Amino acid sequence: MCQHEPNMTLALVPEPVRIDLPALALVALVGASASGKSTFAARQFQPDEVLRVEDFQRAGEADAALDNLYTAAAQRLAQGKLTVIEANLVRPADRRRLVELARAHDVAPVAIVFDLARSLLEARLAARECCPELLDLTSQVAELRRTRRGLPQEGFRQVWTLDSPQAADSAQVRRIPLPVDRRELCGPFDFIGDVHGCLDELRELLTCLGYRVTDDGAVPPPGRTAVFLGDLVDRGPYSAGTLRLVMNMVAAGAALCVPGNHDEKLRRALGGRAVKPLHGLDVTLAQLEAAGADFQAQVQAFYGSLSSHLVLDSGRVVAAHGGLPQRYQGRDSERARHFALYGDVNGRSDAAGLPLRRDWAAEYRGDALVVYGHTPVRQPRWLNRTVDIDTGCAFGGALSALRYPELEVVSVPACAQYAVPGRPLG
Repeated sequence: MCQHEPNMTLALVPEPVRIDLPALALVALVGASASGKSTFAARQFQPDEVLRVEDFQRAGEADAALDNLYTAAAQRLAQGKLTVIEANLVRPADRRRLVELARAHDVAPVAIVFDLARSLLEARLAARECCPELLDLTSQVAELRRTRRGLPQEGFRQVWTLDSPQAADSAQVRRIPLPVDRRELCGPFDFIGDVHGCLDELRELLTCLGYRVTDDGAVPPPGRTAVFLGDLVDRGPYSAGTLRLVMNMVAAGAALCVPGNHDEKLRRALGGRAVKPLHGLDVTLAQLEAAGADFQAQVQAFYGSLSSHLVLDSGRVVAAHGGLPQRYQGRDSERARHFALYGDVNGRSDAAGLPLRRDWAAEYRGDALVVYGHTPVRQPRWLNRTVDIDTGCAFGGALSALRYPELEVVSVPACAQYAVPGRPLG
């Protein structure tokens, strides 16, 4: 006799919400009263990371409480610490100041939204005998439902929504280091200044540093990594060959690279943007056209993968093409990227039409050693824990590398003067 199992309905367990937080960010916990923000914060964050509006309140001083909370948040962000704001924040006007604060400190504002059923919130508040909150709960829930889809337009980079107690309890929070944060890489490193298409000099320099150089790549001495400081192209004679060598080294794990302003201009040109083919860009584009569409696509993808700067060796050293003051180190913002690419400029030009650059290194007081290029000098310039190693190879100077942590400079002279500098080398 056949036996049949009774009909059974299997409950589908929803996938837990995975929250990949930037390791440095301003996190807004957004939700009506009793939505579980405090419980979530206590489970997912360290106590000193969470700023609760209630902790700053005094009788009759609601505005002062917010002022004090944002002052404390600003202090944490200035120190490069992840900061979590726990408040209702159901109205765009309440969130606007938070977004402005994040932008002022060059960090991403992100939001975790607690959108629970009003009946559940009412039951929780009733159990706490929170009558004032009950009176305001309807408007809080309505305002959150009305505005939460507009959070990206308000400026929040990422938004996660938890719509049930189960979702909040099972949420998986991970902290993801920013692309510029490579503190886990401790070297030793060989920082290499602006190559500008000087391929012969680059091969000679790598050989002097102990690398085994092939036609299209180089193998480093055991344990060492090359770090290219940008401006791989233009001015010199072999931009395409320089790109091929550096790209192969990066792909093999033998090198790291940050972009320079010439690299950025080439990236934009390859992407179809209108740029002026000056300072050797016309020659670079012709070489890439001769190399074929596949290579052009590889170059564009390579440039698109580069971080504006790199924080290395537990924060002891920073690589950036145009230099980088402490306030931007480890920040992945547009302002930090612009400074790293172009240096300290304000849009003004000198009589020769060249950008005026302020001497940011003269005021630098950071702990990290900043290794940079961009501004060609006759000899490496050491100042206030910074060193400029762009020794003007394309202008007939030399191609230089800084060995780290030895802090030894290795240079090879230019084979020729390939371009005329717009102003005398410093």
